[in-house]
Formats: sequence, structure tokens, C-alpha cells
Amino acid sequence: MRPKNYEKSALLQGTLDMLILRTLLFGPAHGHQIARHIQRTTEDVLQVEHGSLYPALHRMERKGWIVSKWEVVKESNREAKYYRLTRAGRKQLVHEESKWKQLASAVATVMWPTPGDRS
Repeated sequence: MRPKNYEKSALLQGTLDMLILRTLLFGPAHGHQIARHIQRTTEDVLQVEHGSLYPALHRMERKGWIVSKWEVVKESNREAKYYRLTRAGRKQLVHEESKWKQLASAVATVMWPTPGDRS
């Protein structure tokens, strides 16, 4: 038997994965850049905590959706692990986007039904 909050965490995990994959579509980035990009593009609505981000990155790397490599960050001259999208990750992004569109459409239908849709 699954815990009560299983569906909620599966939804959140899938959404975070999709946002990370979408961010990496623009090119390689280290964890802090990924988190900042998501926060900036959502106008601070979504803030990804490191406690969620790094386990997601490691899980996605194990699944082969992303790969990582240590590189020097130009601005600080320090090393950071940069993540890059793989071909499998691109396919997964298409899959996640499709699921997201279906979910968003279903929620929108309930929230804003067109006249005559009431059962």
C-alpha cells in the first residue's frame, strides 16, 4: 500500500523533473544556475530547495536523462558539477510536457467549463 501523499509527491517530483529538463534544454548548467533559472522565470513563485534539487539531479542522472561533468565556473574560478541533457532526457521532456498539458487541460476544464459542459 502506498502512503497517502504518494500521488502528491509523484506529481511534484515529475513536475520538478520536467522543469529541470526544460532548463537544461538551453544548455549545460550547474545546480545553482538551474534553481535560479526556475526561480527567475517563474517570478519567484517557484523556489527549488537544494534538498529537492540535488536528489532529483542524481535520480535523473541514474536514469540516463542527464550527464554531469566537473568544470570551472568562469565567474568564481571554482569547480562545479555541470549537468547536460541527454537524448533520453530530451525524449523524457517531450513525455513529461505531454502529461503536463493533459493534466493542465483537465484541471482547466473543471475550473472554467464552457457553457453546456455541466453534467
